[in-house]
Amino acid sequence: MDKYYRFAELLLRSRYAVALTGAGISVESGIPDFRSEHGLWARYDPFEYGHIDSFRADPGKVWNMLVEMKDLVESVGPNEAHYALGELERLGVLKAVITQNVDGLHQKGGAFNVIEFHGSFRSMHCDHCGKPYAAREVSLERLPPLCACGGPIRPDVVLFGEGIPDGAYSRALDAAGRCDLMVVVGTSASVAPASELPLIAGRRGARIVEINPEASELPREATEMHIVARAGVAFRNIMKIVKSMHTEGKN
Repeated sequence: MDKYYRFAELLLRSRYAVALTGAGISVESGIPDFRSEHGLWARYDPFEYGHIDSFRADPGKVWNMLVEMKDLVESVGPNEAHYALGELERLGVLKAVITQNVDGLHQKGGAFNVIEFHGSFRSMHCDHCGKPYAAREVSLERLPPLCACGGPIRPDVVLFGEGIPDGAYSRALDAAGRCDLMVVVGTSASVAPASELPLIAGRRGARIVEINPEASELPREATEMHIVARAGVAFRNIMKIVKSMHTEGKN
């Protein structure tokens, strides 16, 4: 438990803590990591179904995969780790969550300042004219769904071959630059530019701590502490200590 106490201390002593999350935080909710043997990319070639060029060549084909992805992320709920990050934000400990996930589970878990680095399924837009749509406005009875202009509608998720949305990218860079503690949870830190955020934070003097069942690809010297556990298990222990310390601090 020593690591959990140390982790909790770092959180409570931080001035501006930020979390960076990846697919691993949602595995306990029932969403397999896309790159795992049970993930989507085990059944769909990511460059055949997940690339922007593939979408523009055959949007209906790509939408068959997108519907499966959308149904999956909408069928599950947040787990202990999502709820813990939401509570840390309410306590004023955590200032922002930068997530690579498109499942919306951080918001469902109570977090408000969520930077969706790779977009989300909650909104869509026409790939031709750019007209925005709320996901609930778009019927998926026929694929691909079409805009009034005749162009294919697509979800606001980042496909391979696309850049990170400007707003999300600038907010993530700002959070990484301002934080004095970055909590890396459930990400292999192998996909740029998200993988660069902890390094940016570290160069600005932030401490980097990690919760992952396995080591990420971050340089060992960059990470001060690594809790080897699933996110839900780790945060269950951490939050008991945080709540105890937070209560003591008020007395």
